Amino acid sequence: MSLLTPQRPSPGAHIHAGATMVPDQSRAERTTSYAVSDFPVPHGREEEWRFTPVSRLGELFRDEATGLCLDWEEHLPEGVSVSSVSVPEWQRAGLPKPGDRAAAVAAAQSGGVGLIDIPASAELAEPVRITLRGDEGQLVHGHLWLRVGHHAKATVVLGHAGRAAYSEVLTITAGDGADLTVVTLQEWDDESTHLAQHDVVVGRDARVRHIAVSIGGGIVRLSTNVTYAGPGGSFEGLGVSFADAGQHLEHRLFVDHAAPHCRSNVEYKGALQGQTARSVWVGDVLIRASAEGTDTYELNRNLLLTEGARADSVPNLEIETGEIAGAGHASATGRFDDEQLFYLMARGIPQDEARRLVVRGFFAAVVARIGIPEIEAHLMEVIEHELAGDAA
Repeated sequence: MSLLTPQRPSPGAHIHAGATMVPDQSRAERTTSYAVSDFPVPHGREEEWRFTPVSRLGELFRDEATGLCLDWEEHLPEGVSVSSVSVPEWQRAGLPKPGDRAAAVAAAQSGGVGLIDIPASAELAEPVRITLRGDEGQLVHGHLWLRVGHHAKATVVLGHAGRAAYSEVLTITAGDGADLTVVTLQEWDDESTHLAQHDVVVGRDARVRHIAVSIGGGIVRLSTNVTYAGPGGSFEGLGVSFADAGQHLEHRLFVDHAAPHCRSNVEYKGALQGQTARSVWVGDVLIRASAEGTDTYELNRNLLLTEGARADSVPNLEIETGEIAGAGHASATGRFDDEQLFYLMARGIPQDEARRLVVRGFFAAVVARIGIPEIEAHLMEVIEHELAGDAA
C-alpha cells in the first residue's frame, strides 16, 4: 500500500543566574508557518542549522512536488484505520505548524496527509507497525498524522529503510488520558538522507513516550517538538544512535511547557566510531510563566569509540516561573573507558568481547525501556554488528 504522505537536582536548583544555557532568542519567538516562503533556504550559519551539513541537502529545500511516495507496509490491529485527509483539512485542525523550511516543504508538497486513527478507549494488545521503504534514492515528501483517542492505550512502530531522500512531517495527537508509545526507527542505507519534524501534542493527563532510534542513513536530522493540551500530561523522550564513518545523525528536541503540572523526561545516548562520524543532540526546554508545577529533566550521553569521531551536545533550559517542581539537565561526551576494559580483560574476557560488554552496558539502560522485546533484541544485535564493522 502507498500513501502520499547524576541525581535529579532539588526544585529550583537550576533557576539561579548562570545555571543554564539560555538561547540568544527565546524558543517562544521562533517562526512556525504553513508557508514555505516564510523560511529562507538555510545557508548553515543560522543557529538551527549550524551543525547540519546543509550543502548536501539542497533538493530537500526546493518547494517542488515530486509526486512520489515510499513503499508502505503495515500491520494494523483490529480497530485501527488508515485513511487520507487533505492538507487544508489538516491545517484547519489547529495542529502544530512546520518549524523549518524542510518541514514546510514536506507539509505543502506531500499531496495529502496519511491519517492513522486509533479510536477512543481502545487498548491494543499488539503494536501498530508501519514501515516506509525507499528504492532508488528518489526525493519524497511525506506527511503522517497519528491520532489517538482519549483513554486509548497503544504502541506504534514507524520504521524507515531502503534508499531515499525523504522529508517528513509526523503529527502525533494523544487525547486526554491516553497512554501512547511511539518508536521511530531510522535504518536507512548509507546513501539516504532524512529530515523529519515530529510534533507531539500531549492531552490532559495523557502519557506519551517517543523513542527515536537512528542507526542508518548518510544524514538523519530528527526534530521532535512537544506541547501540552492540558494539565497533568507526561512526556518521555528516549533516543539511541550509533554513527559510523561518514554518517551525520542529529536529534533536536523542543519541549514547550505551557500548561501547569506537566512532566517531561528526556534521555538520549549515542555512540560513534570511525573518521568523520558525527552526532548532534540539541535539547531545548521552555517553561512558560503559566506552567506552574512543571517537573522536567533532560540527559544526553555520548561515547566516542575511535579517533576522528565528533559529538556535539547542547542542552538549553529557559524558565519563566519559579513555581516549579524541578528542572535540570546534564550532558557529557567521553572516550572509551580503558579502565573498564582493563578490568574485564584482567578477569579473562577477550578484548573484543570486553569492548562489546562495555558498549552494551552503556546502551542497556535506555534500550531496556523501549518495552518491545523484539525491538530491544534487534537493536542490540545491530549495535553488535556496528561494533564489528558489519552491515546489519
